[in-house]
Amino acid sequence: MWEGVRRNNLAGTLSVVGGLLLWEIISRFLVANALFLAAPSQIVNAIYELTLSGEMERHVAISAAEFAIGYVIASVLGIAIGFGMANSPSFKQAMQPWISGLYATPTIALAPLFILWLGIGIWSKVLVVIFLVLFPVTINTEAGLRTTSERLIEMLRSFGATQQQIFFKVSLPSALPFILAGLKLGIGRGLIGVVVAELFGSRAGLGRLISQSADAFNMPELFAGVIVLAVAGIAMTAAFTSIERRLVPWTRD
Repeated sequence: MWEGVRRNNLAGTLSVVGGLLLWEIISRFLVANALFLAAPSQIVNAIYELTLSGEMERHVAISAAEFAIGYVIASVLGIAIGFGMANSPSFKQAMQPWISGLYATPTIALAPLFILWLGIGIWSKVLVVIFLVLFPVTINTEAGLRTTSERLIEMLRSFGATQQQIFFKVSLPSALPFILAGLKLGIGRGLIGVVVAELFGSRAGLGRLISQSADAFNMPELFAGVIVLAVAGIAMTAAFTSIERRLVPWTRD
């Protein structure tokens, strides 16, 4: 097992290093114009300078707060609605048109409307994140609960198990991998929501940094914002993968 882990880590490390070297060579010698493509070394220098000036910390703090608030609210609501839809046919019939319609609606296009309603402060971005994260969590939670084996539930009932015991011993463990998958999908959608909403209007945040850098043709700082977002997404996804391995070890190959 450890040999496989080492091989995978080595392959991933070599892939990243090789990609960065290729990027550096192309940007330095083939493009040779920072207005069109910034080299990785220039991006690292831009991140360093933004960090020293305190600008990076300010932008990251605002975007992190918007993401965290929206993600937590959407996760709680999504799991609750998913549980309700799985356990009540009438509730599912009432919610299904709203879930299907709003999930198919391009929420990003509603960002200007949210900003018009709530202003360019934090809450308009939180609302965008909620709309983007809510539906994957809801759909996955409801699907996970419905995949629970009916035969297993009937067997437990025949042995005198209560509804609460059935839920905590069978239904919830069966749905947990689906819930975690929905939460993991919500990470990427939430980050996209934060950045796009900030592009439409904001005082600070990584989306604002990217927008300002694009207006000034400052490609190193633009890529710095993008790289920070990518690293944040990778780190949170890896954290969820680690949590998933601990909570649902039976899903591992």
